[in-house]
Amino acid sequence: MAKTEDLRQKSDDQLAEELTTLKREQFNLRFQAATNQLEAPARIREVRRTIAKIKTLQGERSRSAEAKA
Repeated sequence: MAKTEDLRQKSDDQLAEELTTLKREQFNLRFQAATNQLEAPARIREVRRTIAKIKTLQGERSRSAEAKA
């Protein structure tokens, strides 16, 4: 599970790339759950929460950029 501090140290491009990877993983996990092949159900929750953390950071960064401009 990604810690918020680790995510804060990444650049905007790295966060976007991580978000894409996590969304792909989330899709695969949902597909596995639908076909009863899911081995780690807790991973769905971790991925969902990490996606939320990344989106929150991106929102914070965009708002702070608007405030400075």
